[in-house]
Amino acid sequence: MFDELSEKLSAVLGQLRGRGVLTEEAVREGLETVRRVLLEADVGFEAAQQFTDRVAEKAVGLPALKGVAPGAQLVKFVHEELVRLLGEQPAQIRFASVPPTVVFLVGLQGSGKTTTAAKLARRLVAEQKAPFLVAADVYRPAAIEQLVELAGRVKVGVHFEPGQQDVVGLVKRGLDAARKARQRTVLVDTAGRLAIDAEMMDELARLKAAVPPHEVLLVADGMTGQDAVRIARGFHETVGLTGVVLTKMDGDARGGAALTIYAATGAPIKYIGTGEGLEAIEPFRPERIAGRMLAMGDVLTLVERAEQALDREKAERLARKATTKKGMDLSDFLDALRETQKLGPLESVLTMLPGGGGLQAREAMKAMKAADPKRLKHVEAIVLSMTPEERQHPELLSGPRRARVAKGSGRPVQEVNRLLAQFKEMGKFMKGMRGMKGMRGAI
Repeated sequence: MFDELSEKLSAVLGQLRGRGVLTEEAVREGLETVRRVLLEADVGFEAAQQFTDRVAEKAVGLPALKGVAPGAQLVKFVHEELVRLLGEQPAQIRFASVPPTVVFLVGLQGSGKTTTAAKLARRLVAEQKAPFLVAADVYRPAAIEQLVELAGRVKVGVHFEPGQQDVVGLVKRGLDAARKARQRTVLVDTAGRLAIDAEMMDELARLKAAVPPHEVLLVADGMTGQDAVRIARGFHETVGLTGVVLTKMDGDARGGAALTIYAATGAPIKYIGTGEGLEAIEPFRPERIAGRMLAMGDVLTLVERAEQALDREKAERLARKATTKKGMDLSDFLDALRETQKLGPLESVLTMLPGGGGLQAREAMKAMKAADPKRLKHVEAIVLSMTPEERQHPELLSGPRRARVAKGSGRPVQEVNRLLAQFKEMGKFMKGMRGMKGMRGAI
């Protein structure tokens, strides 16, 4: 997420950060490069220009603070303006004082609207907001089937009426069903189209008039950049958005939609989708996202993700073992890989660490490739083909033993050798995991 933008911004600011003196010319040249980087990231021209103008206003002629390099001050100003561009404060769902809170999810087909409904429901279950789903996309039968299937996976109620074309009546009956079930939040998965058209907008306007929602959230594909901004404007003008959910952000290296959509509509980004799994959705926190964009890290989100995903007892046991003189054995190593995978894609984890976009992080990525979901099954086959004694004492794995393990696991000997080499590298990673429990208080 934001890899390309982060790498380019870090390179530009890195050239300025170490300077003892920042002349007006150096600041303006640097910010002109920043403006180009933002435009390449698909940020709107007006937003990019306003951004650099505001930073220049703060930075030009700034007296150096004692003990603070001028370049470091410039990075601070860039961070502050990024936060401002992203919406300044986190904005989540506003819950009604008298439940249920009604949330419309709107958007085009293919944006991930139905999956997002289930992801939000799963999150709201954890927050004890008692969610209930209404399948109101009556024009795409697969949408109803998908939502019903996903509702079963997250264990929430869902109202659906196959063959029904009266959307207003369907949603009203869904709301009645939610009230009877004493549910506190109703997520309405509305119909999408391939493009914005008058018919869709008219239906949404009628639905909003008949069943006034507390929230209207646009679900938009973050990878479409300025198209997502244009779509947001169209929906906002017709139905009045209260927020945006940007999906597929794990594949968005540029970040143009995230950096422009708030300035273009005034509708804050409330959540971002960070992967395909139903757990892969996060509240959008501008300050933390700006930190990721500048390779400053986002340790708080990483800690929160770890607290939700990891088996704490197992993680602490592994961390303790990793730092003892004996260290982990290969059975522990396999457990560690399984736990690490729960945090999400390794690329996502590393970008949350300070300097996560740098060379050191890329080298760490190479060492940690064994935790890639595609390779984890191969790793399991190799480790489980070893005897208990070999797992405890990897030094026993001589050439003939490695050949036996390779044959038993169905993997090449070179892969067994590579795994054993990575075993030591993973131990270093687990040392970093040791402070995870107490990290929140240290930040």
